[in-house]
Amino acid sequence: MKKALKITGIIVGILIVLLVVSGLVGYSRMASKAKKNYAALGEEVQVLEESGFRFRDLNKNGKLDKYEDSRLSIQERVDNLVELMTLEEKAGSMFITMIGMTPDGGPIDKPFYSKNKMDYMLTFMMPSNSEMLVNRKMNSFNILQGHPANILARYNNNIQGIAERTRLGIPVTIASDPRHGAQHNPGAALSTPAFSQWPTSLGLAATRDTVLVREFGDIARQEYLATGIRLALHPMADLATEPRWGRSNGTFGEDAELSAMITKAYVLGFQGDSLGTSSVACMTKHFSGGGPQEDGEDAHFPYGKNQVYPGNNFDYHLIPFEKGAFPARTAQIMPYYGIPIDQTDENVAFAFNKTIITKLLREKYGFDGVICTDWNIISGSKVGDARAWGVEDLTPLERTKKVIDAGCDQFGGENSPELIIELVESGQLEESRIDESVKRIMKDKFRLGLFDDPYVDELEALEIAGNDEFRSKGREAMAKSTVLLKNNDLLPLKMGTKIYAEGMMIPESLNGFGQLVADPKDADVILTRIKTPFDVRDDYFLESYFHQGRLYYSEEEKKKILGLIAQKPSIVVVNLERAAILTEIAQESEALLAEFGTSDEVLTDLLFGVKVPEGKLPFELPSSWEAVKNQKEDVPYDSKDPLYEFGHGLTYTESIENALTMTGQE
Repeated sequence: MKKALKITGIIVGILIVLLVVSGLVGYSRMASKAKKNYAALGEEVQVLEESGFRFRDLNKNGKLDKYEDSRLSIQERVDNLVELMTLEEKAGSMFITMIGMTPDGGPIDKPFYSKNKMDYMLTFMMPSNSEMLVNRKMNSFNILQGHPANILARYNNNIQGIAERTRLGIPVTIASDPRHGAQHNPGAALSTPAFSQWPTSLGLAATRDTVLVREFGDIARQEYLATGIRLALHPMADLATEPRWGRSNGTFGEDAELSAMITKAYVLGFQGDSLGTSSVACMTKHFSGGGPQEDGEDAHFPYGKNQVYPGNNFDYHLIPFEKGAFPARTAQIMPYYGIPIDQTDENVAFAFNKTIITKLLREKYGFDGVICTDWNIISGSKVGDARAWGVEDLTPLERTKKVIDAGCDQFGGENSPELIIELVESGQLEESRIDESVKRIMKDKFRLGLFDDPYVDELEALEIAGNDEFRSKGREAMAKSTVLLKNNDLLPLKMGTKIYAEGMMIPESLNGFGQLVADPKDADVILTRIKTPFDVRDDYFLESYFHQGRLYYSEEEKKKILGLIAQKPSIVVVNLERAAILTEIAQESEALLAEFGTSDEVLTDLLFGVKVPEGKLPFELPSSWEAVKNQKEDVPYDSKDPLYEFGHGLTYTESIENALTMTGQE
């Protein structure tokens, strides 16, 4: 026995040594490769003067080139730059993908210790910063980490410093998914506590306040700008006409006119009336409207690749673009993953679909901005296969050509410029076609002022991001977005009310006006915060982040919720990611509120009448699962006998009047 244990110990020891040695060798190789890559770069850019004009000598040739001259028109600068670019530089510019930073704002070029699994994913599953910037000649990236504002700013400055040492000094465009809510989903939204916190897109729609939404966009713009983020991979102009869809919480609800109104205000907040040096460009998504997903399944996954239109309602999903994104002059557009079944001459996903991209978006709507695919539709990645729905039988090279032929300009989540190079060099694509896309991409960089000054101030970033004024506005939006669904004269609570609470992050906030108790028996009221139900899934990467499937509470979940609220007069507050089925909960509770990212502190103000809930539902709440299953995926508010209709929302005055009417009092 002792001998066996000794042998086992030796084997384990050898394995540990081999693992350590392997790690050291890998570290050494990555560090050496990065050093070699950076050594191939030129000098830092110098500011020179010619005829009294100061300019950044981006190509380090000691003279003023047209693309360096901010006095010229943007078109002149773009044309000159593209003339100077090699095919390799053009191809690299047509890709945008994830990139990582170290906790101190440096580029990830070698492994480092971290407790954050996102850091490891970006280190080992993505090419290094130096590989993408120097060898693949890419200059657009989206960041995923939620570091403090000064670290985000420092990373911007570090990566811009690398970019300016490339042959032509083309600056980097840093992009990001939404960062102003509590949700963290690396495929859709990113938690960034350093920024002001706001309700979700559904909550913005629930306010029905376009002035507030534009103000949100302007505040988010300032926080992005301060940290170097210049491209917003949002808003979502999709419609949540299918209540089971896992991305409903990123939309402005199911009503096309409301979505159009909010989308327009949102884009104007980020971009201003026109795109300029103080703007953040918006990549509005997902043309021509994600949302009508077959059985509500999301197109990130193979089982959700079909978009269906049983109500023949394709055109309805265009309204948020027609009346929202386009009038606001959104800089860029992203099509979704799905296949619009039987809506065009071939059943292929939007980005591969020439009818959607060229005939509809380019020709009918006259959109001449950048069109960027959704992430990972060509080659896939280490975390999953390519989402090449409808063209699974094509090779990555053939898929790349089909996307470009369809009319797209840029590939999201990909880092394979060699595919474009091969297509041009083999004669399958004309370089002039590549030039069209590169000019659109470079035009936005010039309009944003990146060629003239891409750097930001780290200390200023700390002062701007998440300042008291911005956070106060976020709390105002939280309160205004909260929807009072039901109130049997229980709210607002009286000062000093004894409350037993479950589901709160900071229940102590209730002590400001009431008294938090540890036992329901000692309470005057019971407060329960609950979430939208969903099916737990983890067969695919990202699946656990996308809450899909059922909208009803399981028997076990209902037993716990109903058992608690039956003990005393009860207030139930539900966080709506999607349209939850609340029928039994609504019947048993005295007061019911819906929220879209309302903090415990703001909720306390609402419960005690310091603030008043004003929100209106951005979608209807169905009364049963059967009603949900019988809905048509592309049609809004069509469930039978909904519990609460689209637009429902009481005030405290209205709820008291309703209660008096029900009891026959005047």
